[in-house]
Amino acid sequence: MHLGLEKKIVLVTGGTKGIGGTITRAFLEEGATVHYCSRTKADIEASEKQLAIDFPDARAIGATVDVSDQSQLSEWVKASAEQSGGLDVVVANVSALAIPDDVESWRNAFQTDLLGLHTLAQAAIPYLEKSKGNIISIASVSGISADFTSPGPYGPVKAAVIHYTASLARQLAPKGVRANTISPGNIYVDPGVWSGIEKNMPDLFKSQMDLNPMGRMGKPEEVANAVVFLASDRASFVSGSNFKVDGALCEGVQF
Repeated sequence: MHLGLEKKIVLVTGGTKGIGGTITRAFLEEGATVHYCSRTKADIEASEKQLAIDFPDARAIGATVDVSDQSQLSEWVKASAEQSGGLDVVVANVSALAIPDDVESWRNAFQTDLLGLHTLAQAAIPYLEKSKGNIISIASVSGISADFTSPGPYGPVKAAVIHYTASLARQLAPKGVRANTISPGNIYVDPGVWSGIEKNMPDLFKSQMDLNPMGRMGKPEEVANAVVFLASDRASFVSGSNFKVDGALCEGVQF
């Protein structure tokens, strides 16, 4: 399926590794210009080097950005739009991955996952209104199901991400801007959260693996494929959705 993303200008937060890195690559494969960030300079440098090898003709521009820093994030959005001549797609992928039920984790989750999304969206909306672009938020099935991450901040903050993105969809629809959420289930990335749990907490890994009806965890490419589809005009009437990529992990029915 031709998605028509050539020459689109895309922003991806947390775009060097894991799901975010795979999303960056998926857009580059579609011919888009991708601005991506990480808060770690070494990750940006390593990613830039590898992407230059894998996509020698593509435009992939990395930047060191702390998404929890509102000023820094807003400035990156503005600088990226000015450098490339606008914005078409914004992917809010960064997460603090805050699991412990303590005040610092709640603060980090709110500052990074939710306030980071709000800052990103508000900085990008003026450009997206001009391009009739769209926003995609990466949440989690933990935001719609009280799972093993409870009672910490991860699930409640992801639920707020889903709600805020749906609110953006309603607000921006008259201006031709779409907003959707993707909620991944158990996605195996190595190195990543689940590979670490597999090595260090094998009993938890087995119990969570056994919950997957397909008998496996997902691949980051399966999330990225959903992202590029929702970002494209093939999904031009899809807005306000929470698109699960979970292999039927969640038992609840979305009405």
